[in-house]
Amino acid sequence: MSEAAELPPVPEQARDVFGDRYADAVRYAELLAEAGVRRGLIGPREVPRLWERHLLNCAVLSEVVPEGVTVCDVGSGAGLPGIPLALVREDLKITLLEPLLRRTNFLSEVVELLGLDHVTVVRGRAEEVMGKLPPVHVVTARAVAPLDRLATWGIPLLRPYGEMLALKGDAAEEELKAATAALSKLGAEETSILHVGEGVVDPMSTVVRVEVGESPGGVRFAAKRAKAARTGRTRRRRG
Repeated sequence: MSEAAELPPVPEQARDVFGDRYADAVRYAELLAEAGVRRGLIGPREVPRLWERHLLNCAVLSEVVPEGVTVCDVGSGAGLPGIPLALVREDLKITLLEPLLRRTNFLSEVVELLGLDHVTVVRGRAEEVMGKLPPVHVVTARAVAPLDRLATWGIPLLRPYGEMLALKGDAAEEELKAATAALSKLGAEETSILHVGEGVVDPMSTVVRVEVGESPGGVRFAAKRAKAARTGRTRRRRG
């Protein structure tokens, strides 16, 4: 039996969540179950729960993303949560940031196949692209790293007064408490735990929201950001 045959029936909620992009969401699920498994991007055991645990779980993040903003999905992997978010929110400009070539190849193929013109795939680590990519309003992430480490990568990519939205599990509250000091040093001003996807996923998806002030990354990254900006200007002049 092929991996694709293990895909569960599409939940009714998917039609409401993905709307006009429902067929594209189904195609993305098939790609994850086939090429995603074959290339080692997701485990075969995840296929039976692709819809509820992955696609819908990520798509409902859209409930807390403001309209018309720029988004960077850090450590996008197989495109979660970035691609489900892109399917339900064509008003967003989304960058899928991922360091591994086999994953960025997959992401580029998916973006082209599904016609996601508002999505860009960038290969690199967050710490490498700071100052090279324009700062964004929102950073998203899912299952990338513990919150304190994730914040070190994600927050410096934000614009002033931007926010990081991290999909987390049952330990979200403990992670947030453990990361309080680190978040403060990185310029975080407000933190909260949100639950999204009521009536769509059970249990609801848990999101840790970290809102920053005028200096994303804090003092620690101010010099790095300035240096990266100067280097970028120098390269443009030479070019």
